[in-house]
Amino acid sequence: MKENKPDFYNNLDKVYIRIWELLKIGLLDRDAPFHIPVFICDHDSYADGRMVVLRGINKKDKNLWFHSDIRSNKIKTLKTNPVASLLFYDKKEKVQLRIIGKTKINYQNNITKKSWNKTVHMSRQCYLGGRAPGSKALSHTSGLTEEIENYEYSIEESEIGYKNFCVIETFINSIEWLYLAAKGHRRALFEFKGSSTKKKWLVP
Repeated sequence: MKENKPDFYNNLDKVYIRIWELLKIGLLDRDAPFHIPVFICDHDSYADGRMVVLRGINKKDKNLWFHSDIRSNKIKTLKTNPVASLLFYDKKEKVQLRIIGKTKINYQNNITKKSWNKTVHMSRQCYLGGRAPGSKALSHTSGLTEEIENYEYSIEESEIGYKNFCVIETFINSIEWLYLAAKGHRRALFEFKGSSTKKKWLVP
């Protein structure tokens, strides 16, 4: 059976275009695989990963971002080592992305205020807990009061959660792309420095 190859199969420029198309789809479609990547940061002798929700991308500035609680353990890790990676995989597209970059923690600035104002009532629940995510508990708990668990709070009352809210940006240093194909995989690396972009093929 002959496999139809996509137009980007042997074309680095088209690969690059497709990468940003998939990231945009991931941003806009909550059901798209790229909507929830794995974010990995390194603290001394271990690497720590977790799923995050893609909240923004900027092709021109080569950065992307997601929301977090300022009290979470990854904030401490990123303050020690700001370099982190994001892992994306789309089974249908047969595409994996490994993005490496330097992070910036935005807290109580214009970026966080703009993002917070766009954060809907339901999503603000995540920032209304009285204790830090990952802190020890005596028994099973959501970390929220019963009222907050049941969304019994107004949008005005949720404003208190802003003090726990932050936006983590990743300014991309490189994107490694992998396409899985029965007739032969393809792998490429895109490196960014200033306004320049270096593109090269890699052995899969």
